[in-house]
Amino acid sequence: MDFRFVEAPLDRAEHLRTDSAVLSRLWPEARVLVLDAHGDAAVDADGAPPALTGTALGDRPDSAVFLGLHDEQGWFALPAGDAPQGLSVHGFVDLRSAAASWPLRDSTAFAQARAVLHWRARHRHCGACGAALQWARAGWLGRCPQCGTEHYPRTDPAIIVAVTDGTRLLLGRQAAWAPRRYSTLAGFVEPGETLEQTVAREVFEESAVRVRSCRYLASQPWPFPSSLMLGFLAEAEPDVPRVNDELEDARWFDADAIGAALRDANPELSLSPALSISRWLIARWYALQTGAEAG
Repeated sequence: MDFRFVEAPLDRAEHLRTDSAVLSRLWPEARVLVLDAHGDAAVDADGAPPALTGTALGDRPDSAVFLGLHDEQGWFALPAGDAPQGLSVHGFVDLRSAAASWPLRDSTAFAQARAVLHWRARHRHCGACGAALQWARAGWLGRCPQCGTEHYPRTDPAIIVAVTDGTRLLLGRQAAWAPRRYSTLAGFVEPGETLEQTVAREVFEESAVRVRSCRYLASQPWPFPSSLMLGFLAEAEPDVPRVNDELEDARWFDADAIGAALRDANPELSLSPALSISRWLIARWYALQTGAEAG
């Protein structure tokens, strides 16, 4: 895939999350990603992920989350507040910036770390009784000592869809976006709803365009803060778009306009960045429409 946070994943080695002896043996030589309260990661002087190991950080804190293995080396995520004082880093970088310059494995692990640490930071207490949670399974389980409820990391499924009427592509824009920026439509899955039903509902709610059919293409973890984007291609009626309060505008674009935008040569249209599945869906539609990849 051309989008980020998918390639070169770690072996999550779920069976090791309860093996404290193995985790302790892995820690001294482990790669450790240190994230601040904003979900940004520590970097070295070159803006790259620093070669931080467990040895450099001292004893393994209880807040260190085991991410997985690569070539038998353990990878962990650690909140910056629990790192040793005087830790030698040269600042912090956000995930979108890291995705553009870091090696694939590092940025994919960063996405994983950001999502799980965000969940832990915002789920410190049991939602059933309010007691403080105790962490288990190397940071992947919050257990309530009072009522026994178990809490697991939350992932919010959302659809993102390239909608076509056969010759044109439907894109929308939010008012807060940069001028000329348009993207594919997206929305969260509601309880009791299939993905196909979500596609039809979200597209109609945001644009008044009626979807006839859709098919799944690919997915992307999107830890901003905790989504999983499920990418679809949908066939729709050639309705005139009418937006609600979620979008500032929605309109149909022909293949020439999309192709020029993919080449950054359309002064009237700017598309989603290359790191996102949205851009990939747009390029996929263009390739299917024209029989050739965009330049």
